[in-house]
Amino acid sequence: MTHEIGEHDVVETQEPAGPAPAPTDAPENDALARVIAERDEYLALAQRVQADFDNYRKRAAREQERLVAHAHERIVRELLPILDDLERALEAAERHEEAQLVEGVRLVEQALRKVLEKEGLVEIEADGPFDPHVHEAMLAEERDGTEPGAVLEVVQRGYRLGDKVIRPARVIVSS
Repeated sequence: MTHEIGEHDVVETQEPAGPAPAPTDAPENDALARVIAERDEYLALAQRVQADFDNYRKRAAREQERLVAHAHERIVRELLPILDDLERALEAAERHEEAQLVEGVRLVEQALRKVLEKEGLVEIEADGPFDPHVHEAMLAEERDGTEPGAVLEVVQRGYRLGDKVIRPARVIVSS
């Protein structure tokens, strides 16, 4: 329909159907979109880092288990000949060969001591003054000619592995 428009005619116009023209806040929409994209990028990065860390942790645990298993295997291999020597000593005992038994047990003790020393085991020195860090006093005795606090006798040897005391030396101390 067409109308002629004169000076005093009022024309009503309808807005076209569909999306409204972009409001003046378009820069805010762009900024919001950039922030959302940045957030998504950081989230993805954090998820990748977390997955990488989980993989690292699992890999390190597997490596640790492998090293422990290898160490056990190595020490068992070194102890097997000692077990063989002990079996031979027991066989000699069954045949009532006391001299061979004593010698066999002595050889087993020496071989075992050698393997343990190779692994870093060191006997704690027990002569001299009592040291509570490496000695355990089992008894205190008075003896003539001894200084108070001196180790008189070793009841059980003590050992350290590296810097760590595995078992303190059990001693009798002068009082």
